[in-house]
Amino acid sequence: MIDIKVPQVGESITEVTILKWVKKEGSYVERDEVIAELESEKATFEVNAEQAGILKYNAAEGDTILIGSVMAMIDETAEKPASAPKAEETVKAAPTTETTNTAPVTSVPNDVKATPVASAIIADKKVDVKSIEPSGFGGKILKHDVLEALSNPGKKTFGDSELFSRNKRKEKMSNLRKTISRRLVEAKNTTAMLTTFNEVDMTAIMETRKQYKDKFKELHGVNLGFMSFFAKACAIALSEWPAVNSFIDGDELVYHDYADISIAVSTPRGLTVPVIRNVESLSMADIEKKVVEVATKARDSKLTAEELTGGTFTITNGGVFGSLMSTPIINIPQSAILGMHKIQERPMVINGKIEVRPMMYLALSYDHRVIDGRESVSFLVRVKDLLENPSLLLIGKDPVKALLEL
Repeated sequence: MIDIKVPQVGESITEVTILKWVKKEGSYVERDEVIAELESEKATFEVNAEQAGILKYNAAEGDTILIGSVMAMIDETAEKPASAPKAEETVKAAPTTETTNTAPVTSVPNDVKATPVASAIIADKKVDVKSIEPSGFGGKILKHDVLEALSNPGKKTFGDSELFSRNKRKEKMSNLRKTISRRLVEAKNTTAMLTTFNEVDMTAIMETRKQYKDKFKELHGVNLGFMSFFAKACAIALSEWPAVNSFIDGDELVYHDYADISIAVSTPRGLTVPVIRNVESLSMADIEKKVVEVATKARDSKLTAEELTGGTFTITNGGVFGSLMSTPIINIPQSAILGMHKIQERPMVINGKIEVRPMMYLALSYDHRVIDGRESVSFLVRVKDLLENPSLLLIGKDPVKALLEL
């Protein structure tokens, strides 16, 4: 028997949680094949088989185990089964009601996410999707949600609970959730946090995206989103207001001559904040590619501890969930965080006339021990100016003024 021990994943980490067993107990595993996913207080990571053989568990999913302890054993003397079912055959052998139904979804609006079975019932029963409360991840409508809407119009239950249920349930906090909880409380208790607000007219950015998005995707293979504009604008503003790009280390202030911007990403297990390094040196396409890369890794639990540490500034986008305004909490030890929000059309006075413009509120939470009011407000105004005039992102100033050396 070969012992599979929990690997060392960081100097300060002493224990991990078994998030998921990828291979079943008693199954034959190949050398270097992934057998489990573990979660530390900072990130999730995979454990591979050190030898080929029969797998035997030494802990269950959800168990918290110490670094260096034995989590599994492999009998390397066991013979490999003569024939094992292929992955494709295994999937076909265990179909589910939700995934095997091929009902068309054309009768459901394109902006509504629903499983095939749920879509078929909606189409057949002509259910108003506005009356359905989705319970699936990311707002997806499940079969259960549609049936509840049909059987209890105007009434809502929680999951599989009955009407007028008084059920309670307890779930163990994950290491990631414990870390989030501890760090948020620490941020509130150890920083002199204030928030300043402004609003940005998104007209120029939206027109730029509309004009160039197809060509951009054709050339770079990635969509032109909002995050690259915001990241690039923040990188320029951080270079001009270095206090916003610094943090306290004992009795000293540490300033950064680069912009490592953390991007808040919501995952099923909680909020993670992967870092995009040297944003000031990246092109718009480079930023968009990195955003997709880190967001995908975050949702697939593939981020490393290194990818989650070392940011100098954070951007969080509550607008994707519909937030109109919020006060984001600083991601310590950083000194500031920018909150993006929902774009909403509002009447604005432009050159003495009222016009409808797509507006977004911006919020900058900052540590007043490091950043003064003048610096925080000026930083946010600079970000607003850069976003409302995207051409400024090229060299940081108006091209005409640069030409005239003004």
